[in-house]
Amino acid sequence: MYRSLDATRITDTVSLLERRVAERFPGSGLSKVAAEVTGVAQQAMKVTAEIDRPNLLLRAVCGVVIVVIATAITATMAELRLAPGEWTWVAAIPVLESVINELVLLGAGLFFLITLESRIKRGRALKAIHELRSLAHIIDMHQLTKDPHGMLEGGTVTPNSPARKLTPYELSRYLDYCTEMLSLIGKLAALYVQRFDDPVALAAVDGMEDLTTGLSRKIWQKIAMIEAAARTDRLMGKPPEPQIGSSGPGET
Repeated sequence: MYRSLDATRITDTVSLLERRVAERFPGSGLSKVAAEVTGVAQQAMKVTAEIDRPNLLLRAVCGVVIVVIATAITATMAELRLAPGEWTWVAAIPVLESVINELVLLGAGLFFLITLESRIKRGRALKAIHELRSLAHIIDMHQLTKDPHGMLEGGTVTPNSPARKLTPYELSRYLDYCTEMLSLIGKLAALYVQRFDDPVALAAVDGMEDLTTGLSRKIWQKIAMIEAAARTDRLMGKPPEPQIGSSGPGET
């Protein structure tokens, strides 16, 4: 029962995350990225169904071509005739060489036809995974300037310093939403190869998992800094930061 990913459940989870981000950070760039992830998740359901579905028309065409080729080979072999006195090893060598060359070429052609459906599906999967990879980097760009060190310790603000409008709690939620989106992007990538056992596509999904895990690890280091500062404040008797509010539509 729990041995395969459910595309519908993943899409519902992504949609819920989009609403959560939009409610806490309305009009923010992160909410727009979350909406984009939702759209990609809905598209992933269609692409996954196409990859899982056998292409009967393509298989029928390839089958007809293979039958035609096999018939042509059989007819050609049947017409090969040598007079009894001409059948010598010297006369047979050119014939065998020609037959072997033809068989090699025909074998390559047959392999191309047999693997055509798989290669088409692989192209669709790789294109979709590349789109997810781009989204993962966009999420990383949004959290790039969310530096808890500058917020917690202050420091001199320069004209080009990024605006720091978030409270520690809001920043923690912002970063946590980023990790959730990265995790869901990894799950969407896994959908494409759940029933498509292609080595190239599987390697691309493994690369996506490594990418999202690495990006999430960097974000969790920031979250750990915020939590450590909150524990220190509690030990020192400082009141906790308010857990309500929003950064406004200008926050990205």
